[in-house]
Amino acid sequence: MAKTLKVGFDLDGVILYNPIRILRPFAKNFLKPIKAVLFHQEKSSFYMPQTNLEKFLWRLIHLTSFKTNSGLDDLKKLAKNKKFEFYLITSRYEFLKDDYFRWLKKIDSEKIFKKCYYNKKNLQPNQFKEIMIKKLKLNIYVEDNFDIIEKLNHHTNARILWLSNILDRYIPYQFKYFSLKEVCQYLKTLA
Repeated sequence: MAKTLKVGFDLDGVILYNPIRILRPFAKNFLKPIKAVLFHQEKSSFYMPQTNLEKFLWRLIHLTSFKTNSGLDDLKKLAKNKKFEFYLITSRYEFLKDDYFRWLKKIDSEKIFKKCYYNKKNLQPNQFKEIMIKKLKLNIYVEDNFDIIEKLNHHTNARILWLSNILDRYIPYQFKYFSLKEVCQYLKTLA
């Protein structure tokens, strides 16, 4: 690893606690095939709300990220260590920017992250994150969506840490953690 470790973090499910992320296996196995048929969208692509109603519903879904993850204080302490450079990289679409900026203020992002980015050009989430990981030359990226992790592992050289959940615990993965605190403990071993 480099002298200064450049580490990126996703927002929803990593920095912010989101209880419905536990339903992701259901969405993947049941809703994606339906979406592909109804909306003529590729199974491998992520849903992009188009209409005002869809965007309204998507905003409601993102309100389920209602508090910070335990472990954020650990991350704030680690951010003071000069061996780390932290970045926030969320694939939240442009129409979610108001809530994104509200959270940046609420978590005192400037005390943790060197820079924060959101998906203002509405790219596919994995594409946006891949571009940012490469652009910033990140050593590590922390993600909670295993579909995105699989794509990033094939298209970047960064070590992708998975913040998993109880329903996905049987999926084998070398860098799997169940809390932001665990991720911070792992990062400490690299300093």
